[in-house]
Amino acid sequence: MAKQNVAEQFVDILVRAGVKRLYGVVGDSLNPVVDAIRRTAAIDWIHVRHEETAAFAAGAEAQITGSLAACAGSCGPGNLHLINGLYDAHRSMAPVLALASHIPSGEIGLGYFQETHPEQLFRECSHYSEMISNPKQMPRLLQTAIQHAVGQGGVSVVTLPGDIADQPAPDKAAESALVTSRPTVRPGDSEIDKLVRMIDAADKVTLFCGSGTAGAHAEVMEFAERIKSPVGHALRGKEWIQYDNPFDVGMSGLLGYGAAYEATHECDLLILLGTDFPYNAFLPDDVQIAQVDVRPERLGRRSKLDLAVWGDVRETLRCLTPRVQPKTNRRFLDKMLKKHADALEGVVKAYTRKVDKHIPIHPEYVAAVLDELADENAVFTVDTGMCNVWAARYLSPNGRRRIIGSFSHGSMANALPQAIGAQFTDRDRQVVSMSGDGGFSMLMGDFLTLVQYDLPVKVVLFNNSSLGMVELEMLVAGLPSYGTANHNPDFAAVARACGAYGVRVTKPKQLAGALKDAFSHRGPALVDIVTDPNALSIPPKISAEMVTGFALSASKMVLDGGVGKMVQMARSNLRNVPRP
Repeated sequence: MAKQNVAEQFVDILVRAGVKRLYGVVGDSLNPVVDAIRRTAAIDWIHVRHEETAAFAAGAEAQITGSLAACAGSCGPGNLHLINGLYDAHRSMAPVLALASHIPSGEIGLGYFQETHPEQLFRECSHYSEMISNPKQMPRLLQTAIQHAVGQGGVSVVTLPGDIADQPAPDKAAESALVTSRPTVRPGDSEIDKLVRMIDAADKVTLFCGSGTAGAHAEVMEFAERIKSPVGHALRGKEWIQYDNPFDVGMSGLLGYGAAYEATHECDLLILLGTDFPYNAFLPDDVQIAQVDVRPERLGRRSKLDLAVWGDVRETLRCLTPRVQPKTNRRFLDKMLKKHADALEGVVKAYTRKVDKHIPIHPEYVAAVLDELADENAVFTVDTGMCNVWAARYLSPNGRRRIIGSFSHGSMANALPQAIGAQFTDRDRQVVSMSGDGGFSMLMGDFLTLVQYDLPVKVVLFNNSSLGMVELEMLVAGLPSYGTANHNPDFAAVARACGAYGVRVTKPKQLAGALKDAFSHRGPALVDIVTDPNALSIPPKISAEMVTGFALSASKMVLDGGVGKMVQMARSNLRNVPRP
């Protein structure tokens, strides 16, 4: 039997770690690894058109499955293209292993063609970034990288010179067990005791939830019922906490709506559950705050804490809920529920009047129809910018749908490549890319990847021929819009030229039929919808605080758009409020 080379051993370890595919672009120093994959039935090489797409796709796959995913780039410019998608995966806590192949080992440090230093370049967007300089390092170093990615939740990068990859592997040592899942973390008894005392002493408690509440919906609802607490959420917490929630008071932050802001400021005790909410201007500075997070480095970095609790949200609540005294006074909760319903009623009126007849088409109308027609277990990938607004306001989570975007890193062009990774996990599950024309055109080349692999991703393109969010930022800052206009082609015609299904929609009455036809099409499809670039209302007064960073006073007025089904949910919750 022929002796393995390092590349073959590398691929074998990836397979044992559960990696199903490696996204990337082939080339020179990466060729030994790609050839090893060609000869290994248990793993597939996914040829994308840009390495940034490879990293975004791997990150999305990891977020959907919860398991390790992988991407690769050839030496120099090839692996350098991975960096933006890796930043996004790392900040989303998606376990991703990136292979950065490298120039010949004997040439490192001598200014060789395409030379970079990947082990240094990727340090800021990874938990672990090291180079294999000797075949004997490889098994242990790769195992260490995998355990960092899975155990800490984020990216690990392994740099591998092409000549080392082609060398004979060391004699096969005993196979070490690999970490493939993360444990739950229970807080210490003293922290639980302190939090119990704080809750029992507070008359008004508000819960503010982030993505760390994934898998803890039932525990959060039980806890909120016991202490009669309003429940608000950050954007990344929406898919995990908004549905089936009789305590819902909406979302705070840049895209916020409802009464979440009031609920977090008018309470005696604010409990942050699994959120690294970045906008500290939206957090109060005059109430008690406790924070629960599985990542201790995130505790207290957004606001001054009265109590930091290191633990998994679900395990923390399982310990906490039976121990707190049940509260009977609902006055604060009911007040916030009413404020929430009133707030939604107020903002929705401007976007219900003849919206189904408005030309150019209101993007809110597109999002509302999309929400109605999409599958109950659909995966939505959402471009940064105005698509974030429509997803936040109109997509209805239900515990089975997923909503993935560049919500922490805020990169353009994420939706299409993330849809590729999401669709590879399950070809029978509906995957919808909510793309803006700016983001889509930035990585449009990878629409060809959908066609090449016949991936049935549905691209719903909100085409307002502008960088809408940037334009809004300029207007809020009192600046004239400049450099934001896009001269676009007929994207549906482009899709058809690529060999996919494509249709262009310019009138509201065409919309539902076009979406239904695209959704029923068996392969990739693109619906190019010409939308109104002036869809958002602008505040009547521009204050000094309304700057490009979107200070507190700006967001509450500027993004006063519609809110879709959330109005019905708020009304339903309000009906459940006991009458005196």
